[in-house]
Parts: sequence; C-alpha cells; structure tokens
Amino acid sequence: MEPTQSLVNFSEKTTIKIALIGNPNSGKSTLFNALTGLNQRTGNFPGVTVDKKMGTTRLTDEVTANFIDLPGTYSLYPKSLDERVAFDVLCNEDHEEHPDLTIIVADASNLKRNLFLVSQVIDLKIPVILALNMMDMVERDGDRIDLVRLSERMGVKVIGLSARNKMGIEELKGAILKPLTVPSYDFIDVKKIAPEVVERVKSVIKVKSDFMAFQLANNLEDPTGDIRSKQSRLIADALNTIVVDKNKLQSLESVERYKVINRIVEECLTRKTAVQSMSFTQKLDGILTHRIWGYLIFLAILFFIFQAIFFLAAFPMDWIESMFIALSSWATNALPSGELSSLLVNGILAGLSGVVVFVPQIALLFAFIAILEDTGYMSRVSFIMDALLRKFGLNGRSVIPLISGVACAVPAIMSARTISNWKERIITIMVTPLMSCSARLPVYTLLISLVIPQKEEPGFFNYQGLILMALYLIGFLAAIGAALVMKWILQAKEKSYFIMELPVYRAPQWRTIGLTIFDKVKMFLWDAGKIIVAISIILWFLSSHAPGNRFSEIEKKYQPQLSEQSNSEEKLKSVNAAIAAEKLEVSYAGILGKSIEPAIAPLGFDWKIGIALITSFAAREVFVGTMATIYSVGDADNTQSIQDKMRAEINPETGEPKFTMAVGFSLLLFYAFAMQCMSTLAIVYRETKRIKWPLIQFFYMSALAYLASLVVYNLMK
Repeated sequence: MEPTQSLVNFSEKTTIKIALIGNPNSGKSTLFNALTGLNQRTGNFPGVTVDKKMGTTRLTDEVTANFIDLPGTYSLYPKSLDERVAFDVLCNEDHEEHPDLTIIVADASNLKRNLFLVSQVIDLKIPVILALNMMDMVERDGDRIDLVRLSERMGVKVIGLSARNKMGIEELKGAILKPLTVPSYDFIDVKKIAPEVVERVKSVIKVKSDFMAFQLANNLEDPTGDIRSKQSRLIADALNTIVVDKNKLQSLESVERYKVINRIVEECLTRKTAVQSMSFTQKLDGILTHRIWGYLIFLAILFFIFQAIFFLAAFPMDWIESMFIALSSWATNALPSGELSSLLVNGILAGLSGVVVFVPQIALLFAFIAILEDTGYMSRVSFIMDALLRKFGLNGRSVIPLISGVACAVPAIMSARTISNWKERIITIMVTPLMSCSARLPVYTLLISLVIPQKEEPGFFNYQGLILMALYLIGFLAAIGAALVMKWILQAKEKSYFIMELPVYRAPQWRTIGLTIFDKVKMFLWDAGKIIVAISIILWFLSSHAPGNRFSEIEKKYQPQLSEQSNSEEKLKSVNAAIAAEKLEVSYAGILGKSIEPAIAPLGFDWKIGIALITSFAAREVFVGTMATIYSVGDADNTQSIQDKMRAEINPETGEPKFTMAVGFSLLLFYAFAMQCMSTLAIVYRETKRIKWPLIQFFYMSALAYLASLVVYNLMK
C-alpha cells in the first residue's frame, strides 16, 4: 500500500519557526551557528529554567527563519529536564515553541544509532527535514550513503552536509523553501504494541499520529515524577483502569524500530571494506581512556594548562599593569586634588585595574577549555571519570558540571539538569561550587604572586603554576569528599545509568574558539566590572570618610612634621603615607573591618582582609578590586601595583611582611572553599526550588573554609 502524503509550502510565509533536534555530539549546535551566525540570543523555555538558544536568518528578502536549538537527546523518552523540553516542544501543539518545521540533525558517520531519534520524530507526522551531518567524514573513510534511497525509505527530504566546513548549508536553506512532503504512514505500527493505550489516548486528546498518542501515554510524568499539565491529567484519567508497563512498551518499540533501521542501513550504506581496520579515534582512545594512562595524561594536560596560564600571561599582564599605573599617575597630576579625583584614581581606576589585569589569564583558561571540548577530549574525561565518581555518589554526567565549574559555577549547576537521577543531581549541585571557578583565578594569582616568588631564570616551568594546579586539584578533592558524605546522608532508591557517545577527534575550529574566548571575557569584564565599579565607589566613600572630626585630628597631629622646613621629599612622602594609613584605619571602612577582626584573626587575617571578605560575597573576584581600592586610599603612592603595595606592607607587631607564607596559604584555602558568590546561591535555589539547599551549601562551605584556613595558618606560622 502506497503511503498518502501531504505537502507543506513555507515559501508563502513571512516567518518560519524551525526547531533543530539531534543526538548529543551530532553537530547540531555547529549547524545552528552556521545558520544563524551572530544573530543569536538566549532565554528560558516557558515554565522551566532550561536555556533555549534562538537565532534568525533571512532565507529570502521576504522570508525569515527563526531557529530554536533544542537540547540534545537520544530519543523521545526524556530522562532529564533538558530532554523533557525537546519532547514537550515537539509533542505538544499548544506549546508556544512548537515549530512549523523540524530539522533533525544526524551524524552520518554513526547512521544506525542516529536514525532511532530520526524515525521517532518522523512518526510524529510533523514537517521534517533530515540534515545528515559530517558527510565529509563518511567520504574520508571511503564509505557511501545513498541519499536518494534514504530519502525514499524514510519518507522525508534528506540533505547531506558538513556544518563545520559550511558544506551543504545553502542547499539546506533552499530545501526549507521548497514544498515538503509529510508522510502519513508509520515507520513502525505502535498500535500493534499497545492498541488499547493508543485508542484511549486518542479518545481524549487530538493527536496527529498513533505514535504521538503512544509517547504521551509513556511520558505523563516529568523528570521530577509529577503530572502537571492538563493534557497529561486527562490521559492519566483515561488510562487509570489499565496497567501501562512503560519500560516494557519502550523496549518493544525500540526492538521493532531497530528491525526497520537495520534494513534501511543495509540498503543505503555501503562501506569501503567488509572488515574495518582500527580507526585513528579508536587507537587514540586506547591510550586516552586507559584505566591508568588516561588519568595520568589528564593530569599532564592540567599541569601544562596551569603552567601556561602563568608563563604566557605574564607579558600582557605586565603591560596592562603598567598602563593602569601610568593612567593613575597622569590622573593624579592632571586633575585638581579633591573628592572627584580621589574617587576616580583611588576608587574606580584602582578597582578596575585589580580585575582587568587578569584578563589574559582568564582568556587562556577559557581557550584551553574550549580546545578540549572542540577536539572531543572532554567526552573522554567524562568517560574515564565515571567509574571513579560513582564511588562518591556521582556519575560520569557529573563531570560536565564539575569541569564547567572551572569556568563558572552558575552555568555548571544549570548543566546538572542532564542528570536524570535526583540524588546524583542534588549532590552535583551541592559540590560543584567547590571547583575553582574563573572568578577565583584573580584571587589565586594575586596571592600566589605574593607568597611564591617568580623565578629569575627564564623557562616554561614555574612553581606558581604548580601551586595554581594544586588549588584546582584541592577543589576537586573537596568536591568528591563532600559528595561522599552526602551520598550517605541523602537516601534514594532510584538507580542511575551513564550513556555517552564518544565523538571522533577533530581539529579545533579556531574561529569558534576565538568567539568563545571573546564572549567569555566580555561577560567576565561586564558582569564583574559592574559589581566592582559599584563596590569600589561605595568602598572609596567608606574609606575616605570617617565619623566626626577624626580625619582633621590626624592631620593636626602630623602638622608639625609637615611644617618642618628641613623636610626632604622622602620624609614628606613617608609622613603622607602615615597620614593616609591612619585615616584609613579610623574611616567607616576601617571601623567595619575592625569589627570582624577578632573572628578572623585566628586565620591570620587583619581588618583590611576582613573588608575584602565582606565585599567579595557579591562575587569572589571583588576581593582583588577591594584590596586595590583599600591600598590606594591608604597609600599616597600611585606608582606601585597592588602586588607591590601588599608585598611592602609590614606587620606592626612582628616587624615582618604582613603577607607571609602562612597568611597567603591561609587566604588561598579560604577562597578555595568558601561560598562567596551570591549568584551561585541564587541559581541553586532556582534549580532546587528549596531554600534549604543554598543555606546548607553556604554554611558547610563556610565552615570548611574557616577550618582549613585555621589549620594551615597555625601549622605554617
């Protein structure tokens, strides 16, 4: 029996809503970037916190395409919040993001597995184009896919392309505007698998196909176990008198679907040789995923990255530092002395310099992370870490949030939505902030440069990079240690699994990496800059003003010394520095710092550090800007960098430098463990919907930070 087909023609519309769906690592996001370029924006899907990427492109002068990049999924059986979004958008015609057209992105080099999702979406009876990506890799291996025959067997338009190389993109755009067939026959007949289930769903809900009815019955509950939508409640009521074994139905459907897929692959795919020799990817995986060498190689890569962060960033950091010193000196000399010039030099410029100077290191960190992801190596890290993390109550999917936490904890925690197991997801969310994020990098760099001197002789290896790597490893060890404790505290019977496709190794796309670095650095500067400028202005005011006439009394105290005619320039400089230091101590900021000094004194911290601890609750990197502002207000010399000013400070009680090895490492460990990021606490609350989780997180991390600092300081002092 020949299938009846209907035609749709989108060339008559002015705006087309198009969804992109595909397996993880199928190149879906690369195709989305190729189609939309810079015309992208992000938001949230209605009712959930899952991010959606949207972009637009002009197909003709009259027709605009609005693309939605759906979260990657292996099937229409959602196991996580991300996968649920793809299901809801495609299976619910009332969803505001339900597309006019769906482009299914499939990895041509792994045709059999990718066709499973393709066949499911086709059976929904919605307009579809199959974009067969990575055709260049198929041709490289000498294989051949008969696109015409594949299109006939699948019943939809098939376009071969390579999104990375921009091949086939224009053909895909052209196919969108041509009349498309929507086949009415079923890829498999699910009605034979569950006839009563399909009929009951169709009796209460209007659907386009038997398979859509089948899927709605199998996915009534969201990943949290709740039935929330009105449609799902109607279906649940219709099915309440029969037993629906979802696992059995899904298993039967999968078996039947793969029977058809196997025949299609045999007809459409011609391999170069019957027996394939071991590919380059397989050979490399034999080393990189080895149970011993895999971990050692990963540690070696981390060692290289952290050495490079200090070695390569040293030169541009020196230039930026010199630029800010010159700018501050110029402003001091060019502007008349007063409140405005003091605000500009000691407040805004000092605060900004403390963060901008670390942009080279931030850029390098993001560059290395982007390269590891783009080459396919990050998937291998997840694979080898799965066995290790399971012992601590996590699984391989937790690696992505943990590694992403090295960049920023906020998107890292959001990425934990891909973890289907509730217990493992909560544990991942609770421990991810222990991973050292990019906001800690300026703090680490500043303190490491104070207590670990830079070696004189040139060369790539340096102890500063080694200490930096150690701090990141300490964060990881603390994360899995905390996860182990929570594994025994939290109780859940749900079993977990870990399925991840290992993509082939590819050369990184330097344009994509460059855009990633630019976006991340811009976001870092913009987000951090807004906070730092605001706090610097407030801190400048608190540091430059005091209750009553305390400032005038200090000036009166030193007036005789300033009036001596025999004063040398060096002595005047010393007296002015003493005046500035005493004024800072009696200022509002000084009073605030001294009020908490008794609590932090056992850690080796003074009132100046106390002020920075308070302000950095807004964001960790504010610590550097705060210290820069405090030392600028408390020092009349604007020709020195923040590192030089902190290095030169003397402890009045001991006569030795204030920032000793003990103080430096105590402060490093405090920032390694402390929860000093309001944005992270906010996102934890948003993701868990419970105030208790961010509160527990704040208190356990703060206690861990205090105890670690206390022990280290007392052992090293």
